[in-house]
Parts: sequence; C-alpha cells; structure tokens
Amino acid sequence: MAGTDRSRAHAPDDGPVIILVDPQLGENIGAAARAMLNCGLGRLRLVRPRDGWPSERAVAAASGADAVLEAAQLFDSTEAAIADLEQVYATTARPREMIKPVMTPRRAAIEIRAGLAAGRPVGILFGPERTGLLNDELALADTLITVPLNPAYSSLNLAQAVLLVAYEWMKQSGGGTLGRVTTYEAPIEPGLHTRGSPPAGRQDLVAFFEHIERELDASGFFTAPDKRPSVVQNLRSMFVRMGATEQEIRTLRGIVKGLAHPKGLRRNPP
Repeated sequence: MAGTDRSRAHAPDDGPVIILVDPQLGENIGAAARAMLNCGLGRLRLVRPRDGWPSERAVAAASGADAVLEAAQLFDSTEAAIADLEQVYATTARPREMIKPVMTPRRAAIEIRAGLAAGRPVGILFGPERTGLLNDELALADTLITVPLNPAYSSLNLAQAVLLVAYEWMKQSGGGTLGRVTTYEAPIEPGLHTRGSPPAGRQDLVAFFEHIERELDASGFFTAPDKRPSVVQNLRSMFVRMGATEQEIRTLRGIVKGLAHPKGLRRNPP
C-alpha cells in the first residue's frame, strides 16, 4: 500500500526498543526497519548481525526507512543490548517450559504503553530467522509474546513478527491515520510504584546472575555439567520474575558474597 509523507519519515524515539538478536539477512533487517517506521517506532538494536553492519541490502529493503537504520545500535551480546532496560519482552512461537507470563501482542502493547508512561525503558527481543530466540535469551525476559496463529503453521519471518507487534503498539499509543483504535488501561500491579528503590535495571540483573553463577561454580554446586544450562535458565527466570528493585539486588548480592566468603568462623549448631 502506498501513502508515505517523506517530510515525516524520521526515527521516533519515544516507543519501545526493538532488538534483533543474530539476524541473518540484511534484507530482513531492512524490512523490519520498514515495519517499525510504518508503526511509529524508531529505536533499533542489532545483536551480532550475521552478514555484518552496515548493510547495503538492509538499506535497499528498508524502502525509505533509512532513519531507523542510521540510528541503529550494534551490540556483541543480548545482555549488553538490554542492559539499560527495566522491562523486557521476548517473542517466541513456542512458549517453552518456562514459568513466565505469556501475552498476545495486543496485551503486551497495553503493558508496554503503561510501562513507558511510568518512565520505565522497555525493549522487545526478536530472534534469528531460522531458530528464534534461544532459551538462554528467553530467560532474560520478563514476559513472552506469542501470536495466536495456525498451530500447524505458525512460523513468521522476521519482518512479519516485528510488524505484528509494532502494529499493536501503534494502535494502543494512538498513532496511525485512524488515531487510537482501541483504548485499554493496564492493571496496576500491587506495590509496583510504592517501593522507595527503583526497579533493577537489566545490567544489574545480569551482573547478579553472573555473580551467583560464578559462586555456584566455585562451590561445586553444578554436579552434573550437562544439566547446568537448564538450571541456570531456571534460576535466571526465577529472579527476573520477582521484579526486584535495585536495593533488593544489592541485598541479594551481599547475601551471596556473605555465604561464599564468610568474615568469621561460623558457630557450630547446638
């Protein structure tokens, strides 16, 4: 469909960050950037694009969404790409065996809008074209986004997935030529804004993960090396799900340090 006002084709910076993890083809990155700008999103982050960056093929496929590509940021890891975010969503065709909230793009858009309105930086992870996000990456997210499609054929290409999620964001944020199509108010989570310390940033969480995993390795906790990845995923999911504040993460790190390196001899139990 045609209908582009080139004078307004800038890269907006007030929506969620779109993060493409291990994208394989420049063409798909460009098409995703085009979908983003269609829906008023402009903040793009790329994690280890397979064919390198910048990409002439991405520019060609973006079909005029150059501003999104020019502003794109490059990262070496998913952890680095989400370090400054407080709320992270991850897209997946299969919810997997994880205890996490699973939402449709519409429901997620409601929450994302509420999060941004409250001043919380938000990002959405999209996996590579062939495999999607790995369990280790899903474990870093607060919430999973799944599109209810034909269960016998639910695979989407990268740009389609970005467009579906971005379109629901645009509707909830009142963008587009029709204005706000539907209006919802996200429920306020009990205690979400009442604690004195702000929510822990993703950088603080990842640092805590690395700290506790390092001490567990040193203590010989992982007695079955083949089970270590699944145990680490479960631990990370558990701590992400608790929605800790910065102070709570500092307390947890102090506890881990105290248990691993006690200052004095422990008393014998009676």
